[in-house]
Amino acid sequence: MTFAFKDHDLPSASETPGVRYEVAPLRDAGGTVVPGLHVARITLDNPRQHNSYTTGMIQSVILGFRRASNDRACVAVVFTGAGERAFCTGGNTEEYATYYAGRPEEYRQYMRLFNDMVSAILSCDKPVVCRVNGMRVAGGQEIGMACDFSIAQDLAQFGQAGPRHGSAPDGGSTDFLPLFVGIEAAMESCTLCEPWSAHQAYRLGLLTGIVPALVVEDRFVANPLVVSDRWLDEEGRIVHGERRRGEDLEAGRALLARGRVDLSRLDAAVDALVWKLANTMPGCLAKTLESVRKHKLEHWDRNRESNRAWLALNMMTEGRTGFRAFHEGARDRREIDFLDLRRRLAAGEPWSEELIEALLAPLRPAAARR
Repeated sequence: MTFAFKDHDLPSASETPGVRYEVAPLRDAGGTVVPGLHVARITLDNPRQHNSYTTGMIQSVILGFRRASNDRACVAVVFTGAGERAFCTGGNTEEYATYYAGRPEEYRQYMRLFNDMVSAILSCDKPVVCRVNGMRVAGGQEIGMACDFSIAQDLAQFGQAGPRHGSAPDGGSTDFLPLFVGIEAAMESCTLCEPWSAHQAYRLGLLTGIVPALVVEDRFVANPLVVSDRWLDEEGRIVHGERRRGEDLEAGRALLARGRVDLSRLDAAVDALVWKLANTMPGCLAKTLESVRKHKLEHWDRNRESNRAWLALNMMTEGRTGFRAFHEGARDRREIDFLDLRRRLAAGEPWSEELIEALLAPLRPAAARR
């Protein structure tokens, strides 16, 4: 049987399905279009899979950032996702499970592309604003942190998925997250993979700002799943929050179900930030971006190649198991029995196809097990 390899070279076409590159006019504080200048907008357009990126999408994102970087009339780049549910949830687990699992050399080539995507963001000559329209998780968190600014709607969640799904967050989170939130908060997020609300992410220093997105009875309200010391400040910005529990959580869910998502305030906040950036000396702004980014690059450039090699080899063992579990498992059972795996390894059982199948079998829908 002939094996059909994926093409890991950059395409010559300007776009790949799954990514949109658009040019939007620069607007002043009053909303008036400024002639002769514009904003580049790169959108991950795979909402059915929470804007997870495929190999082809990564190639297109790299090309998009190179194009924006060289665009003389471009003031800033806005990096976002399609829809209202997710900015990005990382690599496409279907592609991971069906193509890269068990093929470390192929995944090594894939990770070269991924690393180049992060580097393309970090080397863009224009400021990059991450417009967080929804979940920013796993690799989505990593490419988001590579951006210079992040503004989120306050229903968004942030976090990692690595150790629970067969990987390590070595595509940027282990490099960048301690710089944003400190070593212990980063350790907690990277290892336990428990999500943060936008309020918590903002309070920890991960975000430039958050804005409300839930509209109930024609009024913007803060995320009802968190308790806010104040709902909105005088400029309509949310300033603080904690998770609700018990009856308060149920009431919050009921309020959430009554509302609708409106991202107009998110767009207004992004536009306002871009307008401020436009009113600076372009050369001085570019140099400042480069200087501040050096703190990220110091860690990124030191670790990315060794991390790429480890992530590739991991596709023979825990990566192969974890991504297949997420893809092949029933909707409510996408993680293996971690204690069973630990017991088997402690007893000396080697990694093998038999071990992987034994771990995956209980997760599959009943019809698939017959």
